[in-house]
Amino acid sequence: MPTLTEVVAALERIAPLRLAADWDAVGLLVAPRGGDVRRIVVCLTLTPEVAAEAARERADLVVTHHPLPFRPIGRITPETGTGRVLLELVAAGCGVWSSHTAWDSAAGGINDQLASLLSLDAVVPIVPDPIDPSVGFGRLGRSAVGQTPAALGRLLADRLGARGVQLVADDDQREAGRVGVVCGSGGDLVGRVADEGCRTLVTGEIKLHQAIEARAAGLAVVAVGHHASEYFSMVELSRRLVAETPGLEARVAASDRDPITWP
Repeated sequence: MPTLTEVVAALERIAPLRLAADWDAVGLLVAPRGGDVRRIVVCLTLTPEVAAEAARERADLVVTHHPLPFRPIGRITPETGTGRVLLELVAAGCGVWSSHTAWDSAAGGINDQLASLLSLDAVVPIVPDPIDPSVGFGRLGRSAVGQTPAALGRLLADRLGARGVQLVADDDQREAGRVGVVCGSGGDLVGRVADEGCRTLVTGEIKLHQAIEARAAGLAVVAVGHHASEYFSMVELSRRLVAETPGLEARVAASDRDPITWP
């Protein structure tokens, strides 16, 4: 049976924590009760439903993309959602690990996978890592000749199994051109992506004022939804964990679902 030390080493090989943003909460956030890790539940978001599933499955560790806790908390009580989740996991002896922006930025991580799904060429990081410039924050790449932002959005929705995308574009017929890729909430990067010579930004979600800023900068935006832009990569993370750690069981939580629906 793998030890916690061996599992942590595997996680840090897959998504080196130096790649995480300085504001992020990554690594081991809650220590498991024991020193061995046999079963892992992987999720995008650690909800009460996921915590209950992990406890029911007797998982030793939850590997969650979105950190919980994310900010320092003064108390852990059942009166808050975070408190209930943490108390249930602690009672079950289950720990919590988050790679978050490290997995976004890693080789083969979320943004690399999105660039591959979009069939982009000449892919490089938006902000290269000083140690390994082939990885880093976000991705830049070039779309196929003649491909419009709307066509790029339809391609991504199809490959992610998403219901659709939101599109910000002042001209439906122009080429997508150079594309910036930022999973999750990439609206804050509108100015940076435009400065990099991109004509299109692909992200998870964008706010209204960010969409207005993008149009003013001549930047089209394809937003596929925060959950959809990241959840698909949990399968690859689970697969790589098992490949890196003989004797480990890891699977994506069945209860990890997008809280936003289209009735």
